[in-house]
Amino acid sequence: MPSWNSRGLRGSMLEEMINFTNTRYREKGLALIQKVPTPITPINIDKENRHITLAYFEQKSTVDYIGVVQGIPVCFDAKECAVDTFSINNVHEHQIAFMKEFEEQSGIAFLLIYFKKKDTYYYLTFDRLNEFWERAKQGGRKSFRYEELEEAYQVPLQGGACVHYLHTLQMDLERRENN
Repeated sequence: MPSWNSRGLRGSMLEEMINFTNTRYREKGLALIQKVPTPITPINIDKENRHITLAYFEQKSTVDYIGVVQGIPVCFDAKECAVDTFSINNVHEHQIAFMKEFEEQSGIAFLLIYFKKKDTYYYLTFDRLNEFWERAKQGGRKSFRYEELEEAYQVPLQGGACVHYLHTLQMDLERRENN
């Protein structure tokens, strides 16, 4: 079983920025998106500071966020990538399965990826993610390069802290309507 603290705080800044963005969206009545908590079983607890120091995941998580944007159900996972190549191993089969089922129920699923080296946020549509997933599954490349992504789906930052993904979500919706 994976340890709760084995990955340190990787991705915590990205999640903080997304949480801040989601709070702003909620305050403005634009969206209601919530962080999906991952159930854990505490193993060691620092009784003095009342902190969990070691825990195990009870079950596999699906996605990081789920909610609704102007009547449209959305779910997404937030990922960080230190280099210009994103390993498909960062997305798990059960997550792909959940996102596929979510899309089959007329929802919109996607990844928000922060490419640290480029200091760029990117909205990866589920269709494109699934292409990369299938390519890897068929024995092809087990990753995708930043250069393989459409520049139009870069997510703009606003006010230095808001990862304004609603703009790229709108582009995704328009693309779906046109296909």
